[in-house]
Order: sequence, then C-alpha cells, then structure tokens
Amino acid sequence: MYHVRPEGVRELFLTAGPEYEQVLVTPTLRSAVRNLTSESSAKALYTSGRELLRDRLLEELQHKLEKRGIEVEDVLLRNIVLPDQLTKAIEAKLASEQESQKMEFVLAKEAQEAERKAIEARGVAEFQEIVSKGITPEMLKWKGIEATEKLAESDNAKVVVVGGSDGLPLILGGDK
Repeated sequence: MYHVRPEGVRELFLTAGPEYEQVLVTPTLRSAVRNLTSESSAKALYTSGRELLRDRLLEELQHKLEKRGIEVEDVLLRNIVLPDQLTKAIEAKLASEQESQKMEFVLAKEAQEAERKAIEARGVAEFQEIVSKGITPEMLKWKGIEATEKLAESDNAKVVVVGGSDGLPLILGGDK
C-alpha cells in the first residue's frame, strides 16, 4: 500500500514515467523480497517469522522509495509460497519437533509414575516392618486358638485334637 506524495509527482513522472509502478515500485518490491527471504530461515517464513519479515520489508521499501516521492504505508503479506520440497521438509521438521516434545512429556510422566511407585513401595515396606514387629509367637498362638474355636463352632464335620507339637490344635478330617 503506497501513494505518491503530491510534491514528488512531477519528478517521479519525469524520471520513471507514467508506468512508475512497473518501472520502479514492482522491481524494488521484488528485490527487497528476494533479499529479505534469502536472509531468513525457511522455517521463519513458514511460521511466526512472517511478522518480522513484514516489518523489515516495510522499512526497506520506505527507505528506498521515499527518495523517489513514493510513501509506503504498509506491506500486506497474504501468502508466502515456498517450493513443495522445502515446504515438506519444514513440515517434517516441525512434526519431528512435536514428536520430540511429546516424548519428553511421556518421559517426564513416566518418571513421575516411577517416583509414585517408589513412594508406595516405601510405604508398604514401612507397614510390613511395623506389622512384623507386632507379630510374636504368642500372638500367632493366640490367633491359632481363635481360629480353632471358630472351626469348632462351624457345622462342618471334623476332628480337633488339642495339643499339637507347636502347642496349636491339630485339625483332622478336613478332607471334605
């Protein structure tokens, strides 16, 4: 977007003629685009670098054309078309970067899960240590006697012999 400054119209028509757009504006624009795109990475042209390219292009056109009486107001980038092979390479690189970021996320998640499992295992180990301290031979005998009493009260046919080798009752006839 540009316009000719009124005070520069005469000079512009004398030096470039009535076809000043084809003689001056278009070639200057093409040259600036070539220079700036060659300096930019292809990825920048394809992604977020478009705004920076637009700003630099506007600055360069204003600098070159203001001397000729043309005031550049803005540069509108509608579409940047890159060769298919370059576009595919950029898309593949972006996909690869996204896959890498996904893998980093998965690894971080797995590390958190491993830490959670380690904490759980420490808790189970502490629980078992506390419980094992409370289990004494006397406690086991007492639990055995309680279990024998419950068996003796049940309706199942059995023979209970009191006074086994370890002091606990023996249960005979529990083959059913």
